Amino acid sequence: MTPGAVGAGDEPGLVVVGASLAGLRAVEAARRAGYGGAITLIGAEPHLPYDRPPLSKTFLTGDAEATYYLGEDILSRDLSVDLRLGVTARALAPQARTVITDVGPVPYRRLLVATGAHARTLAHLPALDGVWTLRTLDDATALRASLRGAADVVVVGAGFIGAEIASSARAGGARVTIVEAAAVPLVRAVGEVVGRVLSTVHERHGTRLLCGTTVEELIGDGHVRGVRLSTGEVLRADAVVVGVGAAPATQWLKTSGIVLDPRDGGVVCDEYLESSIPGVYAAGDVAHWPNGLFEGDDTMRLENWTNAASQAAHAAENTVRPDRRRPYETVPYFWSDWYGQRIQFVGTADADDVSVVGGGGPDEDSDHLVALYRRGDRLVGAATLNEPRKIMKYRRFIAERGLWSAAETAIPA
Repeated sequence: MTPGAVGAGDEPGLVVVGASLAGLRAVEAARRAGYGGAITLIGAEPHLPYDRPPLSKTFLTGDAEATYYLGEDILSRDLSVDLRLGVTARALAPQARTVITDVGPVPYRRLLVATGAHARTLAHLPALDGVWTLRTLDDATALRASLRGAADVVVVGAGFIGAEIASSARAGGARVTIVEAAAVPLVRAVGEVVGRVLSTVHERHGTRLLCGTTVEELIGDGHVRGVRLSTGEVLRADAVVVGVGAAPATQWLKTSGIVLDPRDGGVVCDEYLESSIPGVYAAGDVAHWPNGLFEGDDTMRLENWTNAASQAAHAAENTVRPDRRRPYETVPYFWSDWYGQRIQFVGTADADDVSVVGGGGPDEDSDHLVALYRRGDRLVGAATLNEPRKIMKYRRFIAERGLWSAAETAIPA
């Protein structure tokens, strides 16, 4: 695990940049596909690949340690991976087929980009102690220590990460306020109808949710003590957690000539997950690609555990077996746990109509929900609250391009 450049006598092989879930699944898939060449896995963090979803949930509420997917011995011995942890990719030189890192160049024959995303911050506000973002294990460790002594916690952003952190802070006994700029939370992820339903979950569990509100000022002398809002209200705050989304970690690719999406900087890929540079593929939070299962959509970029695992495995197979490569199509799936409630979503929220077919409506408190998303004559999405048995049936139905008219009879709500 010693950082360094590949020696002059080493044969360049597959290089995977990003040593989280996507990177790990990529190297595993390459070996399963019969690739016997050299594999180098580069990760900016010093940690072995670990499970990220618990970091905003059980990790924050107890003394749990990080869950690592594989030990170094398995990666090195069984998968024959040259593991480079604590090594940061600085640039890509495609003509030389080289990744430039902070410890030297790493040549490649095939390259898979799986660098994930960075947490967005409130750039217009000064840096104070006690203001956190959550993306990495080190972030979570520091945040956990901060929350243990916090009586008042302000969470900026009512997306899934913000909601999970608010739930964890409430479990620790803190008074929690979520500040959300949008009129309805989670509109991009689940749409307005379901966003309104899910917003009621916070109030029922003692978390104050302020929508259509922004942070104007952080108050404190060295350490945050309060938050001034656009409404003029000042909230007490022993800790502030910023959960306003993530941006693809592609700064290191800016000078490479690779095509990046102008909206967020993600890597633009074709249906095979290959970038604009031949032989360079991408997967996970960093990749935009046309998901053929949803005709007419612009490219998708998904930030969830399920896609990181399956997309990276598919990209790796296409990378090492280009003669047998296949388009990547998937029904997106993600879940989130708040206050002991499980929210699940499959498909896309880009729909013509959303119908609540089970559980509470937008103005009704309920611990159960089934909502279906229609586009044209097809079912393209489904959202549920505490209905785990139904969600995978809807996922299969969408994968089979099931018609809207048959959805309710095929899977009774």
